[in-house]
Amino acid sequence: MLLACFHFATLGALSKILSEQMTSVEIVFFRNLIGLIIILIALNKDRNFGHGGKPVLLIFRGVIGSVGLLLFFYNVAHIDLGTAFTFQKTSPIYIALFSYFLLKERLSLLGWSAIILGFIGIALVVQPNIGITANDLIGIGGGICMGMALTSVRELRKYYSANMIILSFMFFGVLTMSVLLVLGEFGIGEFKFVFPNLFGWVLIALVGLGGYYYQVYLTKAYAATKKAGIPAAISYMDIIFSMILGLLLGDALPNNVALLGIATIIFSGLLIAKEK
Repeated sequence: MLLACFHFATLGALSKILSEQMTSVEIVFFRNLIGLIIILIALNKDRNFGHGGKPVLLIFRGVIGSVGLLLFFYNVAHIDLGTAFTFQKTSPIYIALFSYFLLKERLSLLGWSAIILGFIGIALVVQPNIGITANDLIGIGGGICMGMALTSVRELRKYYSANMIILSFMFFGVLTMSVLLVLGEFGIGEFKFVFPNLFGWVLIALVGLGGYYYQVYLTKAYAATKKAGIPAAISYMDIIFSMILGLLLGDALPNNVALLGIATIIFSGLLIAKEK
């Protein structure tokens, strides 16, 4: 899981550098395109699709997951890496809520306490008393979208194989970003395609590989443990890694109140992992 966190943080840092050449839409497009090619090769070798039965939910997972990823990469490009990753790591808070209200899963006093702590942490990071920025709203929206996407996976795994669920995410990510890029070419929106230079292509390849190895080590971590809460807790190390890489790229550290909020969100996530 530590290796997975390092690859994910590195992916974020590379994306931040790449954002100087192209928009977040184009970064997500290439990232998902590389992932789509890899997963199609995997499906060709292992033709296990599951028995199906939830096509609408499968499409929803692909679209909402791609929107969440886009919002995350947008924030990576516009705010410090540590804060962008913190917003992304709020998804377990929403997963717990969606699982309670939509999947009718029970939630203990510890679980509710973790959720309340998580929202306190978000408030400390956002600091509404000094004004809520567009990036704050994008970060919160990204966390909610990822929460919805991952909650849907919990239901989809009953009907589809893991590769099929990943395929929906990659395919609809490519499709959604393609639509936005085409609209940008016609002057609708600011997401125009920019042909990368040689360094940009190298970064795109590294982002794709980083995403692939993140999934590999993430899967190995959960496969190697009998308690899912352990790797889930360790997964918060990507916030620390991203802060270090962000400092190397010139990011300033968040203020003391925001740092307290980040620590509170991490603690909330640890409690939710224990609850799982």
